[in-house]
Amino acid sequence: MKRTLLYFSLLLGTAAHAQQILTPDQAIDVALKNNYDIRLAKNDAAITANDFAYANLAFAPRVSGAVNKVWNTTQTKQEFVNGNKRDTSGIRQTSLSGNVTLSWTLFDGLKMFATRQKLESLRDLGEMAVKDQVVNTVANIIAGYYNVVQQKQQLRNISEQLSISEERVKLSDAKFQTGLGPKTDWLQSKVDYNALKASYLRQQTLIEQSKATLNQLMAIEAGNTQYDVLDTIPLNLELSYGGLRQQALQENTGIKVAEQSLKVSQLQLKESKGDFFPIINFNSGYNYNRINSNAATNSFSPVYNQNGVLNYGFSATVPIFNGLNVRRQVNAARLNVGFQRLSLENTRTLVDLSLTTAFKDYEYYKTAVTLEEENLGLARENVMVAMERFRQGVSTVIEMKEAQQSLEDAFNRLINARYNIKLAETELLRLNGMLVK
Repeated sequence: MKRTLLYFSLLLGTAAHAQQILTPDQAIDVALKNNYDIRLAKNDAAITANDFAYANLAFAPRVSGAVNKVWNTTQTKQEFVNGNKRDTSGIRQTSLSGNVTLSWTLFDGLKMFATRQKLESLRDLGEMAVKDQVVNTVANIIAGYYNVVQQKQQLRNISEQLSISEERVKLSDAKFQTGLGPKTDWLQSKVDYNALKASYLRQQTLIEQSKATLNQLMAIEAGNTQYDVLDTIPLNLELSYGGLRQQALQENTGIKVAEQSLKVSQLQLKESKGDFFPIINFNSGYNYNRINSNAATNSFSPVYNQNGVLNYGFSATVPIFNGLNVRRQVNAARLNVGFQRLSLENTRTLVDLSLTTAFKDYEYYKTAVTLEEENLGLARENVMVAMERFRQGVSTVIEMKEAQQSLEDAFNRLINARYNIKLAETELLRLNGMLVK
């Protein structure tokens, strides 16, 4: 984390100098290194990869050993019917025992093979989930970045309106001072100018808030907003629906994750069915035992005894009845397969629907951008004409305000249309799996 913050600080420079430009690629690069959702997905993938690394050991035998050493001291006194007495107190005995056992499963209904395949599929699923999270994060970064850009363009729009309103105030004041216009024109112009100044301050706050949201996606300090963004939103206006749809059904990361989840559930079903079959094991063991005593308790007791036994053989465990638990587990696994299959079909239909909706938005806003660019030119010309008429005293402040409002609205619509095209374009590329190559 510290290295990422240092990298980001060097990337953006300090507030003492002119603000450095943060590009979309740089924002994505920081996010890919530091985003929390990506790091969590990578952690989950590392867990499944770790499990798969030991998958082949499912075929290996299990070996275990045990060692025991015991020290005994006896305190025994005996009296017999014939009057004899025996005192064997103080006899010390040491016993050492150990064993090594081996159990090797030779057949378990092919369950071990299904387990290995399942672990491999879970590893692949983890990798796909990471890529899916990366794609979604990149889409969010692009949307967040260009949201800051559009907020910056809105600030430029307000700044242009402030210049016009300032000129209105000067003209209204000059007319009022010379008796060519009423004071109400000057008051209204001043009110409108102050309202725009308030909007300008509010827009600056919105930019800072948008940067803080972008910082959260990049997983850096929210208050580190001493950077600037690009002035324009680049657009790709050449996307076609046919190519996008065909590729989305093949490359969409969400569909791939659903397909892999179905594969995992099918292997879980195969694994559960293995419990219907008997288990055949090869078993072997070696047992060692040694006893040392400093004296014998009687003439038949040894003071030293050692033996070792090696055994080996085969065992078969046949499931006969366990409360139908295996059948319950197999039915549950089969239901899970059905659920994952439905989930896959649902994901495909949702991707298809999202693609259709995003492309309709994309087409609409392409047309809207062309129209609003023309409207913006007309609105600017209209403001120039209205300003000249107002300067010459042949129009009212209301006419001037309406022309100015039309320019502001046209600018806002154009900014929103460009941003919405970018969102639709990003969504289309996210859906067809081409946002991250």
